[in-house]
Amino acid sequence: MFCQIVQQMDLLKSTKRWILLLVVVVCALQRPCAGSQRFTDALGRPVVLDGPPARIVSLAPSITEILYYLGLGDRVVGVTTFSNYPAQAALKPKVGSYAHLNVERILELSPDLVIGTKDGNDPNVVGLLEQAGIQVYIVNPRHVQDVAQTLRSIGSVCGISKRGTELAQLLSRRVRRVQQLVAGLPKPVVFLQINLKPIISVGRDAIHNDVIRLAGGINMMQDAPNTYPTVSLEEVLARKPDVIIISCMERGGRFEKAKEAWMQWNSIP
Repeated sequence: MFCQIVQQMDLLKSTKRWILLLVVVVCALQRPCAGSQRFTDALGRPVVLDGPPARIVSLAPSITEILYYLGLGDRVVGVTTFSNYPAQAALKPKVGSYAHLNVERILELSPDLVIGTKDGNDPNVVGLLEQAGIQVYIVNPRHVQDVAQTLRSIGSVCGISKRGTELAQLLSRRVRRVQQLVAGLPKPVVFLQINLKPIISVGRDAIHNDVIRLAGGINMMQDAPNTYPTVSLEEVLARKPDVIIISCMERGGRFEKAKEAWMQWNSIP
């Protein structure tokens, strides 16, 4: 009887040791690897990287430009359809438009990191990428100074913090210089057209509104109820903007046709 009790106690101890070992292994697998870094994106989401990403997919033309501006063009392995600046970006593999992304194509490129935007990218796509084990870092610049912070954050995530900080400071100095130049000057009313048909402009929550304000203008649609309002021709004619800026992703000479269409209305100053 005593021997049986001793054997049972030994078995129990052995079982406990195996359970403890299993718990340690599971916890180790759940913890980030030694040397990994944890970042927080613009949505407060954690992003964990084992090191500076060598393969980056950009989910918006603006992000592509930022990556190249930071000197990370050689790490970019995929971009969206209208990422055509700088010229080298247009040669990169395409992953769809920023509003209609091809998840399979992104996965085929085996990125270490995908960088997207809050407004432009479908949250469902972000979720699918995360389920596939892809780290997705979201940015959300609403003002020009937010762009400076985005330069810092992307630089930090990509292991070039010094470069990101230097360019952010340069941008901030440029903004201050522009503000000094336009201080005290008349403020023209500006209509910014970001889509040709239908006519779409920008409200106060779009970064474009901040650009217009800093440059010394007044955004004609700053009081619109939504970020990207659809505007009728009649409203533009009635409000008589001093400046019309046409900015659209479409190419092929349609800019000049749009400009000619506005120029025919003599009632617009």
